[in-house]
Amino acid sequence: MYTRKNQKHLTSAEKKRFVGAVLALKRSGQYDDFVRTHGKYYVPDGSLGQRVAHMAPTFFPWHRRFVLEFERALQAVAPGVTVPYWDWTVDRSPAASLWADDFLGGNGRRGDQQVMTGPFAYRQGNWEVRVGVTNRRFLTRNFGRPADPVSLPSKAALARAIEQPVYDASPWDSTVAKGFRNTFEGWSVGGGPQWRNHNLVHRWVGGLMNSATSPNDPVFWLHHSFVDLVWDRWQQAHPHAGFLPKHELSARDPQYGRIYSLDEPMPPWDVRPSSLLSHEGIYRYA
Repeated sequence: MYTRKNQKHLTSAEKKRFVGAVLALKRSGQYDDFVRTHGKYYVPDGSLGQRVAHMAPTFFPWHRRFVLEFERALQAVAPGVTVPYWDWTVDRSPAASLWADDFLGGNGRRGDQQVMTGPFAYRQGNWEVRVGVTNRRFLTRNFGRPADPVSLPSKAALARAIEQPVYDASPWDSTVAKGFRNTFEGWSVGGGPQWRNHNLVHRWVGGLMNSATSPNDPVFWLHHSFVDLVWDRWQQAHPHAGFLPKHELSARDPQYGRIYSLDEPMPPWDVRPSSLLSHEGIYRYA
């Protein structure tokens, strides 16, 4: 069993190994495969087809497996490397350690939002965006969205999500007004804040993080490592509450065939959410 650490506690050597492994996956083409996978399975409510990665109960187990697959790919090229997490309720500033030049690099420049610093800057020659929703070949960020400012989620906002006593509820999409999954995933409900928690982080970083192909920005993995940790915290706070829905929906339900219940295998790995309710014996969080 290995440990995922808070990014601010990484040593210089650990940062270097993580960055080196990510760049190795990029050179091999594997990294872009992960970007394609996320883009393929980002299916909004209004689209036809099954929803598994977002706006659905399987948001947490799907991303747990997704990050784990990425972590295993990193470890194949650099044994011992793990995916650190970014606690955005604490490290809320563009001056936070994860944005340093020796780690993820900083904000995008004014005008085209191109990231100019750090190992993932296009001008370094190691990070060309090949899978995305625009023709731009460079990594972009727009911290805080100055034209329409947003702030990273607060501890209080995260606490409100963790306080939710049930995991999810009908209609199992972005319009659910209660439950941990949507309160944390962060879709607007009933005139509340437009974005919350998970979604607000994507909006705050901006640029390519604000798209279906958000893994183009390596901060995606640190964000979703923390998302995974938050799921742990909710489970510990509500030990008798479990994943919902437990059973396949009735054929009369409008969401029948569109979402996955506890024991329905999820694509693309053909794994059941029930097998991903815990990461015990694989990794832990420090």
